[in-house]
Amino acid sequence: MKKLFAVVRTRGYAWDANKPMRSQRLWDEHAAFMDDLAARGIVVLGGPLDGTINVLLIFDAPDEDEVRRILDLDPWTPTRILETKGIGPWSILLEAPAAVSK
Repeated sequence: MKKLFAVVRTRGYAWDANKPMRSQRLWDEHAAFMDDLAARGIVVLGGPLDGTINVLLIFDAPDEDEVRRILDLDPWTPTRILETKGIGPWSILLEAPAAVSK
């Protein structure tokens, strides 16, 4: 069984409120980093929480320390464009079948 972690990240002090997400400094580098994590199955879901300044990421990782180590490599972390608000293990109690016919 996968060990999943829910991660909430929020806009840091270096976020430019006058620009949309894709116009933030280092967007291309951040997007490439996140795309690579998704391609490798490390981030299994992720995206902004509409109506908030937060992002939700679901990580498949052995422990919280590994999640933090990976997030430290994100170009938006040391620049404080995004900051980690919280990380916690996620226990899935309900899951829809992979192929649901309508």
